[in-house]
Amino acid sequence: MVLGARRTPSRKGSMADVPKDLLDQIQKLEDIFIVDSNKLKEVTDQFVSELRRGLGQNDATIPMNPTWCMAFPDGNETGTFLALDMGGTNLRVCEVTLTEEKGEFDIIQSKYRMPEELKTGTADELWGYVADCLQQFIEYHHGDEKIEQLPLGFTFSYPATQNYIDHGILQRWTKGFDIDGVEGKDVVPPFEAALAERGLPIKLTALVNDTTGTMIASAYTDPLMRIGCIFGTGCNGAYMEDCGSIPKLSHMNLDPSLPMAINCEYGAFDNEHKVLPRTKYDIIIDKESPRPGQQAFEKMIAGLYLGEIFRLVLLDLHQTHDCEFFAGQDISKLKKAYSLDSGFLAAIEEDRFENLSDTHDLIQNTLSISCTKPELELIRRLAELIGTRAARLSACGVAAICKHKGWETCHVGADGSVFNKYPHFKVRGAQALKEILDWPEHLGKGKGDPIEILPAEDGSGVGAALIAALTLKRVQQGQDAGIRDPEAMKKAAELAAKVKPFK
Repeated sequence: MVLGARRTPSRKGSMADVPKDLLDQIQKLEDIFIVDSNKLKEVTDQFVSELRRGLGQNDATIPMNPTWCMAFPDGNETGTFLALDMGGTNLRVCEVTLTEEKGEFDIIQSKYRMPEELKTGTADELWGYVADCLQQFIEYHHGDEKIEQLPLGFTFSYPATQNYIDHGILQRWTKGFDIDGVEGKDVVPPFEAALAERGLPIKLTALVNDTTGTMIASAYTDPLMRIGCIFGTGCNGAYMEDCGSIPKLSHMNLDPSLPMAINCEYGAFDNEHKVLPRTKYDIIIDKESPRPGQQAFEKMIAGLYLGEIFRLVLLDLHQTHDCEFFAGQDISKLKKAYSLDSGFLAAIEEDRFENLSDTHDLIQNTLSISCTKPELELIRRLAELIGTRAARLSACGVAAICKHKGWETCHVGADGSVFNKYPHFKVRGAQALKEILDWPEHLGKGKGDPIEILPAEDGSGVGAALIAALTLKRVQQGQDAGIRDPEAMKKAAELAAKVKPFK
């Protein structure tokens, strides 16, 4: 007789039936993938140094890009704004209405697939497709309605140098994009040309990085929010700095007390390979990537690479003479690069059955390999090791920003598929923060910690709209720093006030 639902038991697992050759391999994997407290502290200290170097010079490894977003929202922002999010997989268009109610908003949105061929096509094809999606959205939601101008916050989540908030020079493509003739150039003029060609009533008001947007959107509803982070296909962090602490902007004679959101772009941390505990698998991934020597940190912790690290280890185990692994099996599917993603590892970690039957079926269905029970135990442990290393190293970026700013307590808004969907990622990161920052024993559980990483608000949609709103607000107040054409922006603010939200 069932009296009530029990909590799903966590799987304890057993290594009792794992032969010695596989146990030895598990030990070797633990030796190279486990990151201890001392290494976390060493990585964090180097991280702080690199963050500070990026604030002082333009050619630093971590670029520390000033974004010209120069305020946190106070919750009283109002108006209707478009937001465009150009990610690695999808293109999202939103219309965000910031309502009269403090901290409240309404949103309508549409999602469009980002075709793979566009990512290596031409710049004209890319901007033409983006403008077509915006046109489709406006025609669907506003029909024949006459709109003079809609302000747009464009979430462009690629490293860009911004001398103005409505312009951005692409430093380098990431997330699988590799379009010739765009790097080193301002992405805004060709985008605006595509809009003008279609006669779209859109004024690009702010070019936004998703990490900065994540911080601003989260701060809209949480006044303790200080940092925005992305743990997804890529990784990044953003926080609010004082202009007086950004030596590379000293020539602009800005008020030193003015805030300035910094988009760290810290996926590039330790490109010189001074401290990160890279394995031979990490070195292979870097060597065979489109951009060897770049994004060293990202390649160890981001969702794009976790499945590939896992695949390389499995392939190596099969090919080694030190153990029997996938003996007599056809491993042709395993040989395909990037055929496994972070969701594959997450599914393995979520298998709660003692016999790992879900993992067995997953590998059978995906790779056409039938695993023995000992092989499944090793596979499970390997997924845990790779997932745990990613979570623990990811905490170093957060800890470094806090140490640099002297913050002992704050909230961090985090977004991205790895943070939101990978099992145990949050609590593993919290445990790492505890070890780095020497918190008392009872802390580091992920809830109620001095520095707590929380699910973020919608950074690329609501955040981009808010930054557009904050930009129009400050230009009306006479704060023109980082605004290329203040008069045109003032006119945009006047026209924006006339827009009626979609009902």
